[in-house]
Amino acid sequence: MQEGLTPCDKVVNVPQTFIVGDSTWTPESTDKPEWIGKTVTLKWGLTKSSNNISAYLMKQFGPYAMADMAHRLGITSYLDPVVSLCLGPADLTLFEMVGAYNTFPSRGVNVDPTFVLRIEDKAGNVLGSFTGRKREAISEQTAFLMVNLMQGVVNEGTAARLRYKYVPEGPIAGKTGTTNDQADGWFIGYVPKLTAGVWVGAEDRQVHFEGLTNGGGANMALPIWGLFMQKVLKDPSCGISVKDQFVMPSGFSAQLNCNGSDDELESNSMVNDPFFH
Repeated sequence: MQEGLTPCDKVVNVPQTFIVGDSTWTPESTDKPEWIGKTVTLKWGLTKSSNNISAYLMKQFGPYAMADMAHRLGITSYLDPVVSLCLGPADLTLFEMVGAYNTFPSRGVNVDPTFVLRIEDKAGNVLGSFTGRKREAISEQTAFLMVNLMQGVVNEGTAARLRYKYVPEGPIAGKTGTTNDQADGWFIGYVPKLTAGVWVGAEDRQVHFEGLTNGGGANMALPIWGLFMQKVLKDPSCGISVKDQFVMPSGFSAQLNCNGSDDELESNSMVNDPFFH
């Protein structure tokens, strides 16, 4: 998005092959067979967690650009600039991920997460207050485009059950994540005034689920996030409401409604999701 792409830009959904040393590597995808070869939007690719589209973007920009962008968003861990980075193989902490995702609802400004905001004595006098360092990571327009992309994930993609079962109202954006062999399940989500994340896994990655039915990020991590957000919305002291809105930048002109842009592909993932039957 920072390089001028928009959610409705179209690509052909096909496997991508990379030359790695003396061999080749083609990322596997869980896309349905009928999706392969279709013209789809970038928004569709993120909504469906299509590895083909992620690999396509890696081919366009390369691993060094991807690693650089991650660091600009607040990732501090070392990222090996290899093509597989497009599928998220790096070992990152939940702390880093939540901080990076928070850049999007913060209009492109990355804020260092801070555990302690202030120190008070027993009389309530503030002895010290602390704020995280702020810096512009991406443009406000790019941040809003990313919010829109991730709203698609919640409204009609891999995180759609969040709407069905946990938080039916109010703007929410986020992304599910699942590592190899379902060893880790992720969901990082945000509303206009709060970003939160959930990781489910074990120190030993040999501990994992057999399949995506129970082991995907949408099944392991998303329900925890949904229950947490339910409690946040019910607690007036949190100051979070379903009426809060993501703010569109002034002069924003990119196309956001991609309806009809994809080749006759289902727009709602709930249709064939056994969770809803």
